[in-house]
Amino acid sequence: MRALADPVQDTLLQRGRFARAVWAGLGLLCVALGIIGIMLPLLPTADFMLLALACFARSSPRLEAWLLTHPRFGPSLRAWRTQGAVPRRAKIYACLGMSVGFLLFWLHVKPHWGISVGVALFLSFWAIWIIRRPEPAAGA
Repeated sequence: MRALADPVQDTLLQRGRFARAVWAGLGLLCVALGIIGIMLPLLPTADFMLLALACFARSSPRLEAWLLTHPRFGPSLRAWRTQGAVPRRAKIYACLGMSVGFLLFWLHVKPHWGISVGVALFLSFWAIWIIRRPEPAAGA
């Protein structure tokens, strides 16, 4: 008989081993894609790390803690989790990346004006959404 119940561990134990393995595998895949995104422009690193964090939360508290305490990715992930915040530098890079991506799309694909406007509106919506996210509180 256990003295104290750990709700996180109990929830994970209720899930099957197979489901936890799938979530962990998806999380590791997202981490790998995020690391590749550091070197390849236009491949989002932060998005993949956020997905990895969600996968690890469903599979492995140890991997989740590793990602949250990672020296490079941890502070941004913790700020997002606790405050829904995005650092100013990340906002700038996200908007620059979307602008460069749109410019490359426009120059190389040469889409019909209607498609260009649609893609520009789509990217503008997400740029505004990112810009409007709060910035992490000092010391958080």
